[in-house]
Parts: sequence; C-alpha cells; structure tokens
Amino acid sequence: MDFARLWLGLLLPLVAALDFSYHHQEALEAFLKRVAQNYSSITHLHSIGKSVRGRNLWVLVVGRFPKEHRVGIPDFKYVANMHGDETVGRELLLHLIDYLVTNHGKDPEITNLINSTRIHIMPSMNPDGFEAVKNPDCFYSNGRENFNQYDLNRNFPDAFEYNNVSRQPETVAVMKWLKTETFVLSANLHGGALVASYPFDNGVPATGALLSRSVTPDDDVFQYLANIYASRNPNMKKGDQCENKLNFPNGVTNGYSWYPLHGGMQDYNYIWAQCFEITLELSCCKYPPEEELPSFWNYNKASLIEYMKQVHLGMKGQVFDIDGNPLPNVIVEVQDRKHICPYRTNKFGEYYLLLLPGSYTINITVPGHEPYLTKVVIPEKSQNFSALKKDFQLSFRGQLDSTQVSDPSCPLIPLYKNFPSHSAATKPSLFLFLMTLLNIFSK
Repeated sequence: MDFARLWLGLLLPLVAALDFSYHHQEALEAFLKRVAQNYSSITHLHSIGKSVRGRNLWVLVVGRFPKEHRVGIPDFKYVANMHGDETVGRELLLHLIDYLVTNHGKDPEITNLINSTRIHIMPSMNPDGFEAVKNPDCFYSNGRENFNQYDLNRNFPDAFEYNNVSRQPETVAVMKWLKTETFVLSANLHGGALVASYPFDNGVPATGALLSRSVTPDDDVFQYLANIYASRNPNMKKGDQCENKLNFPNGVTNGYSWYPLHGGMQDYNYIWAQCFEITLELSCCKYPPEEELPSFWNYNKASLIEYMKQVHLGMKGQVFDIDGNPLPNVIVEVQDRKHICPYRTNKFGEYYLLLLPGSYTINITVPGHEPYLTKVVIPEKSQNFSALKKDFQLSFRGQLDSTQVSDPSCPLIPLYKNFPSHSAATKPSLFLFLMTLLNIFSK
C-alpha cells in the first residue's frame, strides 16, 4: 500500500475547494452530490421535481437531522435563480453550502446553527433558464423565463387578484414542497438591483395600497428581517449603488412601494405556507463577470448567515389536549395580528411565531371550543439559537387529525379582495388620501 498517498488523501479536504465561476447544471449536480456523499451525517440531497426540460430541481438540506423534520427544530430555506439570467444568488448558495459543511465542528457559530436548524438550499429554481443564456447581459437575457416562456415569479396564486396563468412545473414543484415541510423563514435571491424587499408585493386599500405601500400584520418583523440582511452588506445598506435605480433608504423597501407585482413567490409563502419570506436583490448587474463573484461572496456572507439565525426569533412550542396528545390544525396567532389564512399547528401540534421582543396576547383556537387567550413576554435577549419555548395544554380531549395545514380553509383565491384593514396603521385618513391624489397629479 502506498502510505504516502493514503496520508495525503487524509490531509486533503473532503470536498475540493469550490471555485468562483458559473456552475452549469452538470457541475452544480456534481458538487451537490460530492457534498452529500462526503458530509452524509449533516446533509441530505433530494430533488423536489423537474423543470420543463426534465432537469432536477435540487435541494440540499443541512442540519443535525437533515432527512426529516424534528419537533422544536425550525426549517429555513434559501431559493435562487427563479429568473435564469439572475445568476449571483445561484453561485452564492453553492459557496454557502461549502462554507457551512466545511466549518461544522470547527466554527462554534456555524456548528450551533446547523445543530439547531434544518437549512434547505435550492441553488436554482429555473435551471432551464440558466442554461438558455447564451449572451449574458446586465439587464436582460434570454433565459429570464422558464423554457415555456413563463416568468416564475409571476406564476404563483395571488391573494389580491386572480392569476389565471398556466402553472408551470417548477412552480407546482415548489408549491408541493412547501406543503411537505414546516418552513418558518425564507429568502429568495435575485439580481438587477441592490435591496432587501419585504411583503407585500401586491396590495389592496386594506393593506395600505392607497398610501403606495402594502403591509402585512407582521410588518415590524419584516422590516427587522430586511434590515438584518441589508445592514451587514456594505453596498446594499448605502441604498444608492445602482445607476438608474431608485434610492432605497438603508437598502430596504416594501415590495409594493417599489412596484406592484402579482403572482410572486414571497407573498405566496407568507399567506399560504406560513413562511416569512423576503426578496434579496444582490447585484446591479443581473449576470456579472465571473471575476466579480468573490467580491459578491465577501459582501453577502455575513448577511446570509445572520439572516438564517433569525429563524429562532419569537416563540415556538406544541399544543396538546388534556391527555398530552399533540393537536394539529389548531390556530395559534397573536390576537392583534391575525393572518388572512390563519397560522395553524402542524401534524406534530407544533407552532412557530416570529416575533420581536415585547408583550403579546396569544389566541389559541380549536373549532368547536372557546378561544384560549394567554399573555406571553418575548425577552429582549433571545435564547441561544432557540426561540422562547412555550407549550399549551388544553382542557379537553382532541381527535388527532393529520390533515395538512394548508387545508381547504385557505383556498387559492384572492383572499384579500373584500377584506377590511388588518391594522389601523393601514387605514388612510381622508386627508392622507387627498394628499396622495395631489402628489400623483403633481408629478
């Protein structure tokens, strides 16, 4: 046996260093498979479906229990490359994977993050579009859309207006995926601007549209999340680094304030999948030269990691009946920030509520029973990589019903079409309404 060669093999890293170049489908798959093989104890590679042209939509899961959800461990996800010509996010997620697996067991922060979180990473939702780009351009290239020429970020059901487009295989795969996991927090990565954008992307007067914005019941949390990312990116936080683009104070914007968008993925996640999602625009140029990729990684690494840690904001726990059986499909929400599609416990009776420090009244509702109200205080200093844990035991016997949380109580229709304001903050006064009209006509 050649012992020198054996020792050399032991000294080399398990996965060769990932280069800063654009990885097409074959190279992307090879990298993901090597990671899954060499770090099998903390990773799981699977495909959630196929693109129009039959390419796999790969997801790599990183965590202490990568193959299945465990009670108390929240699920987080990053998705990139919905638009095939927006390429920076795709490469950043490959380097994020490499950074996570090679630092597990070495870096305490990364080790704690992986041990306490199930991290799902999809480098490309639109592999057909990426492969279709033959002449990369900063502003638009063939490949933005999928093979059927559909914009995947206009292809989801919309809560504000009917979106009667043909649902594409990539979109359907993501929608099915969202039903199989208990995602709590997410971000989708784009290019063409430099800003962190938060919901809503579409709107109606009830959500503040008359004031050129559209806010969720959790607007404080979304603004916090967007600022967490932007504040750690030295270029994004300046808010004015892209020529011919709007200035974004502190690198943050409400999606509707920027421009209304219907059929977007971030609104769909928040309303129908109980998952807080923001959109990260990472580069002024959609398809920048490869030699700029190391700089993008350096600018975004701290933000990507810090944002993942926010999945542990607020509170979490389980709801049990009097005999200690977990109760699925129980509505658990803050009393004054109810969601139009109520947030419910999963099949394990689990709930997750992303909340900032403060005092809240929690409303627990089971059909056929009186609501249970209780006050909870989220402390200023959160526990290390864990939300405040608070279980609830109700005083009746429940019947275990493992129906999916996205059940028929939330049909895929414009739920906000005839909905009254969910917050006094979104109700424009007559004075503000008239001032808005005056501004419109004076431009």
